[in-house]
Amino acid sequence: MFRGRGKNLEGFVFSTLCAAILEISANGAAAAQSSPEGLWRTFDDRTGEARALVRIYRQDDALFGRVEASLVPGEGDEHCVACTDERKDQPVIGLLIIRDLKAEKGGFSGGDILDPDTGEVYRCTLRLADDGKRLTVRGYLGVPLLGRSQTWQREE
Repeated sequence: MFRGRGKNLEGFVFSTLCAAILEISANGAAAAQSSPEGLWRTFDDRTGEARALVRIYRQDDALFGRVEASLVPGEGDEHCVACTDERKDQPVIGLLIIRDLKAEKGGFSGGDILDPDTGEVYRCTLRLADDGKRLTVRGYLGVPLLGRSQTWQREE
C-alpha cells in the first residue's frame, strides 16, 4: 500500500521539479529579451533599407549605444563632420550615439541620441516591443511629442 504511494510521490516530485526547471529556463529567456542590451539593426527613415548595426550596452546603471557596422556600401569610412561636440570628425563606426539612458517605468529615458548625418543631438527614449525583438527609439526636442521614432530589429 505505501509502495504505490511512494512511486506516485516520486513521480509527482520529479514532474514538479521538471516543470519548475522549464519555467525558470523560460523566464530566463524572457528576461534576456526584457533589456535593450544587444545588437540592433537600424533602418533609413527615407528608404526603409537597413542602415547600420548598433550595440546597446550597460555601463554602471545607464545604457549606451555605439555604431558597430555600416550596412550601406561606401559608408564604412564616414566621419561625423556635422557633429559639434567631442564626437566631431570621429569615425561613424565606433561612434557613441546613445548616452546615459536610465531605466524607467516601461522603458528607458533621460539620455540622448545623436544623428550622425546632421550632428543633431536629441533627447531619447527606448521601448521594447514584440517580446524584445523590436526596439522603438524616439528622438525629440523638448517633449516626446515633438520628435520622431524609428523601429530597430534585434540581431542577437
